[in-house]
Amino acid sequence: MRMLHLGLRVTDLGRSLAFYTALGYEQVGAVPETGFGSLTMLQLPGDPFVSLELVHDPARPVTDTSAVNHLVVQVDDLAGTVAGLAARGIAAEPPADHGDGMFTSWLTDPDGYRIELVQWPPGHPAGMSAADFR
Repeated sequence: MRMLHLGLRVTDLGRSLAFYTALGYEQVGAVPETGFGSLTMLQLPGDPFVSLELVHDPARPVTDTSAVNHLVVQVDDLAGTVAGLAARGIAAEPPADHGDGMFTSWLTDPDGYRIELVQWPPGHPAGMSAADFR
């Protein structure tokens, strides 16, 4: 068993798609008509699977993002990622150094969802596991 992806409701699909593609996601598919609205499937480079689904229904704009605390995206070079985002007009907080080569930064998407960018220390496996809490 594994989690496949998160469906995130968005108010303006074009604006959100521009934001998430600037962040590094690639659109890999779409389902135009469902009971939820249109579904746009996004995948990060190097990931084998879709991890984010933008759910858009013009009749149901986002009015409250409090049910989602934050999304987390792993990057290889946080300083470079933050600089690249700034060049594309997306503001992210300056990287915070958590020691041992771990850095984080925060940004907010067009609907107000918070996104944490994480750069793991050298040699850290991809992802988080129980070993991170020992």
